[in-house]
Amino acid sequence: MLTIPGARSRYCDGMSRRSCLKIGGLALGGLSLPEILRAESEGKLTVSAPTDRPIKGIIMLLLPGGPTHLDMYDLKPEAPSVIRGEFRPIATRVPGIDICELMPGLAGLADKLTLIRSLHGFHNDHNTHWCSTGWESHKEMAASPLIPGFPPGGWPSLGAILSRQFGPRVQGVTPAVDLVPAHPDARFIMRVAPTQPGFLGAAHAGFEVDAVDRNNLVLNGVDVRRLDDRRRLLGSFDRFRRKVDRDGLGDGMDEFQKQAFEVLTSARLADALDLSREDPAVRRRYGLDRAYPSERQGKTHLSQFLLARRVIEAGARCVTIAFSRWPFGRMSQDDYNWDWHKNCFSEGRGALPLFDLGLSTLIADLSERGLLDDVAVVSWGEFGRTPKINGNAGRDHWPGVAGALLAGGGLRTGQVIGSSTRLGERPLDRPVHFREVFASLYARLGIDVTTTQFTDLAGRPQYLVGDHRPMPELVG
Repeated sequence: MLTIPGARSRYCDGMSRRSCLKIGGLALGGLSLPEILRAESEGKLTVSAPTDRPIKGIIMLLLPGGPTHLDMYDLKPEAPSVIRGEFRPIATRVPGIDICELMPGLAGLADKLTLIRSLHGFHNDHNTHWCSTGWESHKEMAASPLIPGFPPGGWPSLGAILSRQFGPRVQGVTPAVDLVPAHPDARFIMRVAPTQPGFLGAAHAGFEVDAVDRNNLVLNGVDVRRLDDRRRLLGSFDRFRRKVDRDGLGDGMDEFQKQAFEVLTSARLADALDLSREDPAVRRRYGLDRAYPSERQGKTHLSQFLLARRVIEAGARCVTIAFSRWPFGRMSQDDYNWDWHKNCFSEGRGALPLFDLGLSTLIADLSERGLLDDVAVVSWGEFGRTPKINGNAGRDHWPGVAGALLAGGGLRTGQVIGSSTRLGERPLDRPVHFREVFASLYARLGIDVTTTQFTDLAGRPQYLVGDHRPMPELVG
C-alpha cells in the first residue's frame, strides 16, 4: 500500500522527491483522496445523517475455510450420531443458550453475545468477499467463478465504506486496517483483500499491515512485521516526517493533500502495532506468554486479537483479522484454516480452544476498558458445513445455512436469533441474510442504508445493502 524509498534517489537518505510523492500514487490512488475530500466539502457527494450516538468502529473476525457452525454454536445433541458429532453442548451464562464444550470462555460471556443460527445467502465457494463487502456478486477471482451482478469497479468493503463516509477518526490512523497474517496461501483462500476499496477507489483501500506483495508497507528498509525492532521502526517514521518538514514537501499542497499526508506521517499506528508496549499482564490474558507444544512450531495467531483491540483503540474505524491455527493457509498444503473435510473433531480440539481464548479475551478486554458499547465485533466465515459427517470424519461445504457471533456495538445481546432445522440442513425460524447483518452494523455506525448511496465507476448510484434492512432484533 505504501512505499517510501524509491529506486533512484537524490537525497542522502535514499529518498527522492518523486519517490516521496509516490505515497499519493500508490497508497492513495494518486490525488484521489484529496479530490474526494474536496468533493465532500463542496457537497457533491451524498452523506447520510448519522443516527443518535453512533458507535466508533467494527472488529471483523473472519474464519476462512467455512467454520463448522454445527460444532460451535448450533449443536444437535438429539440428532443421529452421523449428524451430532463428538462435541457436547454446555450451558452458558444465559439460561437456555448452549454452545460447544470447547468454548467455555465465550459461554461465560453469553450475556454479551448474540448468536445467529440461521444465516444464509452464501455460495459454495471459498471466498470471504461476502463477509467483508456484504455482496456475493463479484468479478472472476483466482479459483473462484465469476458471479454476475457486481457494479463496475467491484463492491467496496465495509472498511472502505467507513473510510469514504467518515474519513479518519483519529489523525494518523487509517480508517480501515487489515491485520490478516502474511501468508500467500492465506490471501489465496480469502481471494481478495478484506478491506478492498471496490468502486470507491484506492484512496479508501484498507492499510494491509502484513501484506506480502507490492502493497507491503516499507519505510527505509523496515517493514512492520519487524515490530520487535521498535527503535529502527520508529526511526524510519521519524526520518520520513523530518524529510517532509525539511524539504517542504507539503508546501503548495491544499488542505486536502495535507490531510492525506497526515495519515501517513504519524507514529500512532506504529505504536498500536508494537505489542512490546502492552502491559505484560494483558499479554498473558491473551495467552501470548504460554507454550503451545501441540501447535506447529509452538506458534499461534493469538496476537491478532490483541492487535485488533490496540488498533481499534488507537482510532481505526474497521479492523479485520482472520484467525486459524498457525500457519494460516491451504489445508491441501497441510496448513490450517476452517475447511475441515476430514478429521473435523481433532481439528476442532486444536482450533476451538484457541479461538475461544482469543475472542473471549478480546470481548472481555473491550468491556473492561469501556469500549464494548462503542465497538461491534463480528465473527463468521464464508459458509457452513454439511450436517452429515463424511467418511473421513469431516464435514463438507454447506452454503445452505451458517452461523455468526456478534458482540458489543450497542447491539442487543444475550440472545440467539433464528434456528436451523432438526438436522441442520437449512434455516427454520427467522432466516437471516448476511446483508441484514451489514445493514444492522451500518445502522449502529450512523449510516442510513435506505438513503446512503455511492456512485460506481459507470456513474450509477449504488445502495449499500440493496433492499435489506437493519434487524429489529439487533438494533430495534
